[in-house]
Amino acid sequence: MTQSQFARALLDPDAAVPAGLVDPLGRPAPKRFAVYRNNVFSSLTSALEAAFPTVRKLVGDDFFAAMAREFLRAHPPTSRILMLYGAAMPEFLAGFRQVAHLAYLPDVARLDQAIRESYHAADSAPLPEAEFQRLLGEDIASLRLTLAPSLRVVRSRWPVHAIWAANHESGPAPQAVVQDVVVLRPEFDPRPWPLPPGTAAFLAGLLEGRTLGDSLDMAGGTVDLSVLLALLISNRAIIGAAA
Repeated sequence: MTQSQFARALLDPDAAVPAGLVDPLGRPAPKRFAVYRNNVFSSLTSALEAAFPTVRKLVGDDFFAAMAREFLRAHPPTSRILMLYGAAMPEFLAGFRQVAHLAYLPDVARLDQAIRESYHAADSAPLPEAEFQRLLGEDIASLRLTLAPSLRVVRSRWPVHAIWAANHESGPAPQAVVQDVVVLRPEFDPRPWPLPPGTAAFLAGLLEGRTLGDSLDMAGGTVDLSVLLALLISNRAIIGAAA
């Protein structure tokens, strides 16, 4: 029995017990292996449930558990760090025919994943507001902003923020609108915020190291800069600025 054979059997509940697997007395140990396999499935499923709470609410506990088994077969863990497991879920959902009628689900998974990544991202100290205000008095168009490593941007053609809010904050029923989202983490817990049209392109420009002026051009000049900067500052998301 090789490690790969053992791993394949471990992640397939229908697979036979690998040949040569015995207990300390040298006897076949199918029950021991079944218990171990069940524990592995349970811990990985729990990790997926924690990582994708909105997806789980939308499809229900039983369906999510069954779907998790299919995901485990298609995407076995590649790291021993459970908090990293499940990054392929949005791609998996996009090709999972049982949820094809829920076309928004992959983007909802992307938002769940972005929130998880934000939670585990490195800490950072915000740029003092007084220093930022001083820089704004200079040539603002030439400024390059450094954003917090916990910031994430999710672009979607679905109302993903409204779907998230309806499931976690008792928000109103989502309307059929396009919503881009920024995930910000001012302290310990990240939170998604809906973005006006064009703002996601602006933030993408900043993340690429472009100046404020160039990023505004990328966004087509539609960004309300004062409102966006206030959101970023209040959420401690600007950690550096240079002309």
